[in-house]
Amino acid sequence: MKNKICCIFNYAPHYRYPIYKLMDSELNCDFYFGDKVNSQIKKLDYNNLKGFKKELKNKSILQTSFSWQTSAWLLIFKKYKFYIITGEPFYISNWILIILGNILGKKVIPWSHGIKGDNTNMAWFEHLFFKLCPLILLYGNHSRNVMIKKGFNPKKLICIYNSLDHELQLKVREKLKPSSIYTDFFKNNNPTLIYIGRLQNSKKLEILVECINQLNESGNYCNLVFIGKDLGDNKVFETVKNLDILDRVWFYGPCYNEEEIGELIYNAQVCVSPGPVGLTALHSLTYGTPVISNNNLNTQMPEYEVIKPKMTGNFFEEGNQLDLIDKIKFWINIDSSKRVEIRENCYNIIDEDWNPKSQINTLKKIFLYEKN
Repeated sequence: MKNKICCIFNYAPHYRYPIYKLMDSELNCDFYFGDKVNSQIKKLDYNNLKGFKKELKNKSILQTSFSWQTSAWLLIFKKYKFYIITGEPFYISNWILIILGNILGKKVIPWSHGIKGDNTNMAWFEHLFFKLCPLILLYGNHSRNVMIKKGFNPKKLICIYNSLDHELQLKVREKLKPSSIYTDFFKNNNPTLIYIGRLQNSKKLEILVECINQLNESGNYCNLVFIGKDLGDNKVFETVKNLDILDRVWFYGPCYNEEEIGELIYNAQVCVSPGPVGLTALHSLTYGTPVISNNNLNTQMPEYEVIKPKMTGNFFEEGNQLDLIDKIKFWINIDSSKRVEIRENCYNIIDEDWNPKSQINTLKKIFLYEKN
């Protein structure tokens, strides 16, 4: 490709390596990453990207929610025509890049969550930021629809979705079959619910524990497994202990072995994330297990869109524990033949859009066919 693409991202999370690898090899990208963010997400190894150029320092501005990415704005003067940036309006350096790009005739394109609603005092700020952009890459259709209603040009709003390591996961998936992993651990044949992701306060996992307790007390016997690192800002283990259901809950801990993860998800009946669902939904559907999450779409992560009621999961009314219990009952009592159909539904959703190959094809349509 004639013009290299300059990618300036606020961080390099390890789970995004598969799409960055494709961008590196098929779009001839140069990468600049911020050094840290307010999160414990593991950083990818820069050595695996031939186009990696430099790590930039992310600095908070006067202890506010605003940040500055040191030296990022200077990259607009390099010989790039196209830029892809993290679409975060609160990085003031992003504003400088976009404004200077417009002046210099360069296209600075944010990869962003976009505008999800009017539930913040800074909605006007986000609106102005995105209005300055020539094109916007969005994680999902919800924000796209919101932005269209706000007067944005639909042709400038491109859904690129999100992804995990789909190529590796497909290899794991091909080998999966029912196993005794849960009967061996729990010493019963009851259906098992799963949660995969970091154990943190925002995920409201204590609610899930309370639901498991009530389900078992009412004769709807089931187990629960947590896969992921405990960030220590929650009372999940304490709630399990206080309810005296340690024999029903398995704290599996962090796991990065995809074969182990595949077996655990595949053999679970349903995945439940009472708070925002995020990448948990992609991981679960990839291995054929439906997902339940809350119905507050303005606070949900874009990955909630893979949940199709009674096809690949369900939504429960946020804050309504009885409704969550009812939704769980539906999935733990589902007919085994129907479960096979559900599994295929889950696979199809991920295989169609939510994977790196789909993402790179979207990017190629934008950049390879752009008139230079």
